[in-house]
Amino acid sequence: MGNICLLDGSWTSSAQFSGCGWVWMDSGGNIQLMGTRNFPRRESALHSEVEALRWTMENMLQHLSCQNFGTDCKELIAMIKEPHAWLSFATELERIETLHICFPDFNISYVPRAHNQIYDFIAKTARSFHRKLHFIGCSVLAWLPRPPQVLVIE
Repeated sequence: MGNICLLDGSWTSSAQFSGCGWVWMDSGGNIQLMGTRNFPRRESALHSEVEALRWTMENMLQHLSCQNFGTDCKELIAMIKEPHAWLSFATELERIETLHICFPDFNISYVPRAHNQIYDFIAKTARSFHRKLHFIGCSVLAWLPRPPQVLVIE
């Protein structure tokens, strides 16, 4: 798995925030860049997944040329493939479709949860953070909890 941006959204009904995280891996499978942020809690877990994809796509346009995205959310993939079947998400999907135009070779695929330890971790960390969080960098900052197999800037 390489030259792919893996993403995840995180949501609970009791949290103040939803969170999202993404990790861009080069063709050798090495982490090159990652991002995490939180935002006011969305209506559902699926709304958080859509927000995670939107923010990830925006970041890929600003920082990289990655066209491949991976998620453990099969419903998100179904939404992207058939947006008209998801009328309750029309506004959110319209934003995704607008971004989609900027990715001539856009691809989104299913990546099992077992392969998403890092981006799942940073999405959950953002969600549980008690103040606004927005980070993009090459490794996780030292003051964030350490996910497995990630370099830390000290």
